[in-house]
Amino acid sequence: MRSPWAVALGGRPVRVGPLPEDPHVLADTEGNEFCVIEAGNAYLEGCGFLGEFACDGTRAVGLFWRDVLGWPLVWDRDEETAIQSPAGGTMVAWGGPPLRPRDGRPRQRFELHVADPAAEADRLRALGATRLQDAGDAVLMTDPDGNEFTVWGSL
Repeated sequence: MRSPWAVALGGRPVRVGPLPEDPHVLADTEGNEFCVIEAGNAYLEGCGFLGEFACDGTRAVGLFWRDVLGWPLVWDRDEETAIQSPAGGTMVAWGGPPLRPRDGRPRQRFELHVADPAAEADRLRALGATRLQDAGDAVLMTDPDGNEFTVWGSL
């Protein structure tokens, strides 16, 4: 399914999956890829208009963020994982290996806002994160795949 609204807003076709039921992959004006999936797709059942936020990452990262957020794992097949808030909405998914080479620009960036960043950083280390740097009211960390994220004090 080619999405005329996405193309009209500046999206450009990149590729189509190998099977007829596979989604069309488009890229936005900055080259960030996204899939257009037909309504009624069982994988996205129960999601809103934005069905999935897709990330590059291993199964270990999907399990890490499941534990960090306390969200259930809603997909776990062939090294691909997805989590979703118990309240429903957009899923966050990791596609598994092979991972794309890093080009210096992070493909995704997570920020956590908590009451006590130092205590949260300690909890996240126990879950598999690496603490990189303390910066005032924030702690810079990496997940098990080396993706950076920041733990901030509450706003």
